[in-house]
Amino acid sequence: MRAAEPAGASDHGEVVALSPVVRRVIAARIRDRHVVDDLVQETLTRVMEARRRLEPRTLAPYAVVTARNLVASLAESESRNRRHAHRLVDPREPELPESELLRREESEALSAALERLPAEERDTLVAHVVQGEDTSSLAASRRSTPGAIATQLGRTRAKLRVEYLLALEQSEPPTPRCRPVLLAISAGDRRRQRDLDAGQHLLSCDWCAALSEPLLDRRKTAEVEGEVRIPIRSDADVITARKQGRELARQAGFSATDLTLIATAISEIARNIVMFASPGELVVSLVGENDRQGVMVVARDSGPGIPDLERALHDSYSGYGGMGLGLPGCRRLMDEFDIRSEVGVGTTVIMIKWRPGGR
Repeated sequence: MRAAEPAGASDHGEVVALSPVVRRVIAARIRDRHVVDDLVQETLTRVMEARRRLEPRTLAPYAVVTARNLVASLAESESRNRRHAHRLVDPREPELPESELLRREESEALSAALERLPAEERDTLVAHVVQGEDTSSLAASRRSTPGAIATQLGRTRAKLRVEYLLALEQSEPPTPRCRPVLLAISAGDRRRQRDLDAGQHLLSCDWCAALSEPLLDRRKTAEVEGEVRIPIRSDADVITARKQGRELARQAGFSATDLTLIATAISEIARNIVMFASPGELVVSLVGENDRQGVMVVARDSGPGIPDLERALHDSYSGYGGMGLGLPGCRRLMDEFDIRSEVGVGTTVIMIKWRPGGR
């Protein structure tokens, strides 16, 4: 029997396989072999960080764009060092005269980006981030559900990131296709990236290539540190999702009983993707509202969708004739449950479990 491939090994292999292409791109511009090696490694590291947010066909174009950007950045850095070579070295980072100007430009860009958002989305985001309203209170005032509000906030943040960069650059996209591509990249919407052929667009549009990197390079943020992403394609991925989701919940201080409930819900949702809508993705992240902490599970797929949601959420319904808990069982196991499905487009399930007793 063939040994099971370690979780993430296939993704790692896909990135490593890009090494020859990346090396050719860099070596055509850089002569120093050691510098080439360093830039190849840095390129592959950045692609590895971004791969969860990219549709597989976009990996190679993004690697080429990243390599070009790193070469350009190196050339700019070397030029700047030559200009300043006569200056004495000072290990301190002085407050440069232009620092205040840069801060003002960034603040103005953020204000302009907020103004470009639809009024309802902007108001919801400001109420959540600035005024501290949690998703439950926002849902109550807007006749929605906490899960739906969380989804809306995610989409709004993706739009805000794009509009902020546009405002900072003080430019508009050169083609009608640019903004949708950047938004799909910012949101990590792999299905939309595939539909737009985002990879080919990044290669042909230098303007989008330059803006795509900051949209993907979101490392070391609190959201990512308390988050795990697992591509769901096979039963092995179900096991991985259950294990990693349980471990993240354990870090949040859930009891052994609650850990079992969370792991069971994750298993059921992941198994549904394998059975009916593979491939998909499952994201488990830590969330907090006021004095309570919890775990949010978001499962997305680009499968056939569910034509009759009401029937699918009924206890007597079983999609594959098994004894699993299914969607209604997951809804009972978790504190909050929301599902959105469109036939021919896919399904998104959002579940939240809150830890009793506050933080």
